[in-house]
Amino acid sequence: MSNLLHVSSSPHIRSQSSTTTLMSDVVIALIPATAWGVYKFGWHAFWLVMACVISSIATEYAYQKLMKRPVTIHDMSAMVTGILLALNLPQTFPIWMAVVGSVFAILVVKQVFGGIGQNFMNPALAARCFLLISFGAQMTDFAVDTVSGATPLALIKNGTGSVEAILAGDKLTVTDLFLGNIGGSMGEISTLMILIGAAYLLIRKVISWRTPVMYLATFTVFMGLFGGRGFDLTYLAAQLCGGGIMLGAFFMATDYATSPITKNGKLVYGVALGLVTGIFRIWSGSAEGVSYAIIFCNLLVPLIEKVTLPRFFGQGVTKNAK
Repeated sequence: MSNLLHVSSSPHIRSQSSTTTLMSDVVIALIPATAWGVYKFGWHAFWLVMACVISSIATEYAYQKLMKRPVTIHDMSAMVTGILLALNLPQTFPIWMAVVGSVFAILVVKQVFGGIGQNFMNPALAARCFLLISFGAQMTDFAVDTVSGATPLALIKNGTGSVEAILAGDKLTVTDLFLGNIGGSMGEISTLMILIGAAYLLIRKVISWRTPVMYLATFTVFMGLFGGRGFDLTYLAAQLCGGGIMLGAFFMATDYATSPITKNGKLVYGVALGLVTGIFRIWSGSAEGVSYAIIFCNLLVPLIEKVTLPRFFGQGVTKNAK
């Protein structure tokens, strides 16, 4: 504690953390999910990750040099954006399209708005949505030799009968969803690997539990109430383990620049994410919805922070007139 206290003007308690330290921890936490995706889908998945990372860093460097701004690629935030974007892409996605998405994430969403901390939505998710609009067929092509072309969420949304029977028809179980023996975006398939990375971030206190826990809890209750299958544990487990909700909850909803900084704000933000994700999954044409839900709730962050900002001592108190 003595290393943190200084007799000086405020702030009196100073953190040893830096952007580089925090981003390094995020990179480490993403290794299990990334490694599993590469193991499951092969070398193309590896080159997809490398293409997104290299093009993200190169775009940030080129823009800052061109605009005569301080070069900040050493903070590793561009690397994190590249990895997250790659993990949100199908394993068959063309490399050149991934590069286009990376340039969009860094140039349009991040740098044009002032760089790290100034962007109003998550760059990786904004790029994913941009790619969905621009290259819809390629973004929904999950077919490979070893797994089905349809994601488990799509099977459940379009299928009839019990969830067990629907998954069994594609030779899947909820355990497969948890471990990662399924199709989908390569960084979203293994809930186990994502949770290992999330545990690392929580232990290192890089992220707070408030937003992800409230996100997942609210989403679970919402799906139980309105999903049409009641509180069927298999159905709820499939909804939690399928798609991008785990990756989104722990790695993108907790993005410092686009999430609330107040404790109560994190809770409110998590509730909003759970509700919006549930609405998208149940009533939209897609079986997913995490990306759009997080981007939509990013826009609500200034309002959430305004209404959850702690009061100063004595604020709002009026003197009793006599």
